[in-house]
Amino acid sequence: MTTPSSTRRAFLGGGLALGAAALAPRHALAAGDVAAAHWPTVAKMVDDYVGGGRVSGMVSVLGFGAGRGDVIARGKLAIGNAPAIGPDSLFRVYSMTKPLTGMCAMMLIDEGKMKLDQPLADILPKFAKMQVQVTPDGPIDQLRPASGPITIRQLLTHTAGLGYSIIQKGPIKAAYVAAGVVPGQISRMSMPGLDRGKPAASLAEFADHLAGLPLVYEPGTHWSYSVGLDLMGRVIEVVSGQPFDKFMHDRIIAPCGMHSTYFQVPQSDVGRLTTNYAVAKGVLLPLDPARSSIYLDKPAFPFGGAGLVSSPADYDRFLTMLLGYGVIDGRRVMSEAAVRMGTSNLLPASVDTKNSMINGAGFGAGGRVGMGWDAGTYGWGGAAGTIAFVNYRVKNRASLFTQYMPDSTYPIHAEFPKAVIADLMAGRKVAA
Repeated sequence: MTTPSSTRRAFLGGGLALGAAALAPRHALAAGDVAAAHWPTVAKMVDDYVGGGRVSGMVSVLGFGAGRGDVIARGKLAIGNAPAIGPDSLFRVYSMTKPLTGMCAMMLIDEGKMKLDQPLADILPKFAKMQVQVTPDGPIDQLRPASGPITIRQLLTHTAGLGYSIIQKGPIKAAYVAAGVVPGQISRMSMPGLDRGKPAASLAEFADHLAGLPLVYEPGTHWSYSVGLDLMGRVIEVVSGQPFDKFMHDRIIAPCGMHSTYFQVPQSDVGRLTTNYAVAKGVLLPLDPARSSIYLDKPAFPFGGAGLVSSPADYDRFLTMLLGYGVIDGRRVMSEAAVRMGTSNLLPASVDTKNSMINGAGFGAGGRVGMGWDAGTYGWGGAAGTIAFVNYRVKNRASLFTQYMPDSTYPIHAEFPKAVIADLMAGRKVAA
């Protein structure tokens, strides 16, 4: 789940188009003073946030290619008498789920089980005759027939014309919430401004309810953040014949060796789960305490756009697989062609990104793609202060994890890439 933070959408800005970095290959994870020496600007940023009491803890993992990742970790799982935070701590990654869902879709496209420009209605017939609002976010009884079909490409790139209850306003937002077409879960508690409503009872029901609602925009005309990747979860299970969460586990999570990535956190792992905080006038208020977290319960359905909990070490393995063009630890998880396509710009030519969250950038399978000066980058961020990306030009992978909402409280999603860039440009090289 995400909020419309413009800073988060600029997270790959600031000069990632660098020459190849020549760090020697390393393995496993390095932490403490060694990691801080490798990445002093990132370390200072983490120290400032945790030391200043703005977050309870923060973890960053940074590496090159398939080499060892450096870990910078400060603070605790929660404020007070809690264990120290680290690379195996568990974080709600929210919209960082989208790239995994996108890569699941790319696998099925690569295997010929669906096509990138295939009409969605071929797979989910209820989307065959969609209506579009005459005025975006206007009256939902003033509609016209859609001029063209929704396609798989459009679902992957937020250009299908679908809405998002955290983005839309007025009657269409209310209709989404009433129908259970909501993007995820936050807490058992009610918190003004952060409540999202009750989700539909199943992924199939979610899709059926969504098909009965009007589109906000004509398909293929606008980049508008949406529930497209949540709907993709239903597409994946229909095409694959497997429940969506099982497909993701069997095809990405398990093969990548991601042993701490879940749609539901096992009770046995609650001791590693962070607490998510709401920031109100500079004060951290427990929003989703670990011991009573909503993520300990089975979700209404696996949210392909915002549902995962993961660890920094786990997510780094996903990034490593992407940098390896589908290979990790000598094992092929995806084809090189599927990774290359999924991390490339898939935006329909008819879409203008001006005045959008990705202004001037491209978009691939669930993640932003750098264009021009930052070509070669792919990644996305999450609503509770997480962010991750790969840079194919420098063979770099970088991620940052903390837990606070709303994400617009702090400019972390803009600051972190700048800190990574500063350390890359400094040319600091270390021995293996």
